[in-house]
Amino acid sequence: MPRIFIPPTAVKEGRVSITGEKARYLTSVLRFKKGDELIVFDGEGNCFRTKILKADRREVTVEVLEKFPYDTESPLSIILVQGLLKGEKMDLVIQKATELGVKEIQPVITERSQVRETRKVTRWRKIAEEASRQAGRTKVPVIHEALVFKNFLTEPGKLKRGQGGLKGFIFWEEGGVSLKEAVQKISPSPLPSFTHSPLYLLIGPEGGFTGDEIALAETEGLIVVSLGKRILRAETASLSAVALVQFLLGDLG
Repeated sequence: MPRIFIPPTAVKEGRVSITGEKARYLTSVLRFKKGDELIVFDGEGNCFRTKILKADRREVTVEVLEKFPYDTESPLSIILVQGLLKGEKMDLVIQKATELGVKEIQPVITERSQVRETRKVTRWRKIAEEASRQAGRTKVPVIHEALVFKNFLTEPGKLKRGQGGLKGFIFWEEGGVSLKEAVQKISPSPLPSFTHSPLYLLIGPEGGFTGDEIALAETEGLIVVSLGKRILRAETASLSAVALVQFLLGDLG
């Protein structure tokens, strides 16, 4: 059954009004009409089976028939910290990382970033929502505004630090331990230690992180990790890192 995301506040007195692009998509692309059923998610884990009461290009009104639990989220709370990438590469990372189950994506401006500012956050949030719908997720990942890398690491209260600092990995093509070794260091026991605290994965832009940035990350508790002998493109490294961590610690294995 087709599905669509709505804001958490959209359900009022057992009904939902869907407008704008989503109404046009439902009526013009999916050809929905009065009487059809539709699955609606609020992006916070709530799922509703609904019936269409009214359908036109401007507004689709649905009645809630049933609310039921539905959870496809990873047990990991992965926060992908991604150095800004050029062109459509960042779009790709947002889309595929969402499909792979990350909880948050934090774009950062590093010393080697060729992109120094962006006005694409609204676009990225739409990409994440569509990728969540396609992947059958019950929650849409949070896409943050871009920050300067150093400020992101050092700003008080910005990060959730545990005992010993941040929990997570910074990936570097010039050195580091294997991901298997890093996982053993950070979590000698299996999954449970990751289910209630964020796990940070830091990936640089084209050209990677500088030595100074790596040193700063290490002082904050992050483990420097290598993805092997071959040098990967930034977008390849990001998606490989997320997939491997989900395989080793999450729900892909």
